[in-house]
Amino acid sequence: MLGWYPGHMNKARRQILEALPEIDVVIEVLDARLPYSSANPMLASLTRHKPVLKILSRADLADPERTREWTAHFDAQPDTRALAVTTTNARDLKRIPRLCHELAGQVRADRDVRVMVMGIPNVGKSTLINGLAGRTIAKTGNEPAVTKRQQKVRIAGQVALIDTPGVLWPKIEDQASAYRLAASGAIRDTAIDYVDVAVVAAAELARRYPDALSTRYKLKELPAYRPNPDADRVDADGDARPDLLALAGFDGHAILTTIAGKRGGLRAGGEVDLHRGAEVLLHELRDGKLGRLTLETPADIPAEDATEDSGDTAADR
Repeated sequence: MLGWYPGHMNKARRQILEALPEIDVVIEVLDARLPYSSANPMLASLTRHKPVLKILSRADLADPERTREWTAHFDAQPDTRALAVTTTNARDLKRIPRLCHELAGQVRADRDVRVMVMGIPNVGKSTLINGLAGRTIAKTGNEPAVTKRQQKVRIAGQVALIDTPGVLWPKIEDQASAYRLAASGAIRDTAIDYVDVAVVAAAELARRYPDALSTRYKLKELPAYRPNPDADRVDADGDARPDLLALAGFDGHAILTTIAGKRGGLRAGGEVDLHRGAEVLLHELRDGKLGRLTLETPADIPAEDATEDSGDTAADR
């Protein structure tokens, strides 16, 4: 179980709560490659009574077929719309003000629709704000948690945006989600062992996109994984440790070793530098060099979360 809660994120949570009563619509920015894992359940509970526009950012890096599955999944939820965009593409962003008005319903003609933009760090919130504003308003960067305070900006279409700092939740219970977030760069590379992240990513890519992985790294075979008999043991703190490689079905360690050997990680004496292999795989995954990939589908949502979604009615909101 991965846990942390920096002070500025606790402050951001308080700011969100204070501002919400005046908000008409919430925009939640998600990474189109991992729409479930990049959705903060704490934000969902805070904004429960507000209509939500789910923006699937980085759609140009995601599998188009999987993106269609995700937009249909979100559109089926009450008071929710979904839109897949590339946040640097002005044409993609033009629909957002109109969708905000549709979700807001009746708003006085003499005021803007008030929209709060939320999301975890490094999902493209600031790039989205800048694209909608047509100028640099919010600071952007490749590192998580660039935005540190709320920012307000008025955009075309009678919409006023409030940007909020990226907020992670105190504990990520789903370890598969934690590793997907780390692979995408949403979690700092120091939060989980870098090589471990790449090992799990290699196994997941072998399961979901075997051709893309094999072609990129000229792999002759994708070795199957033999489950560790101790993988399901419970640690002293009581937290189960799922065997993510067994779930994927492929030996990510062997795959990463091969990638490292082919990409400058072979040392004197035949020793393989796995960190070098991890750098190659994770950087190229994040840059889209393996193609348009999505790391999860609606079918990957844990049963308890799927039940909550299906049971959430308009009356609840």
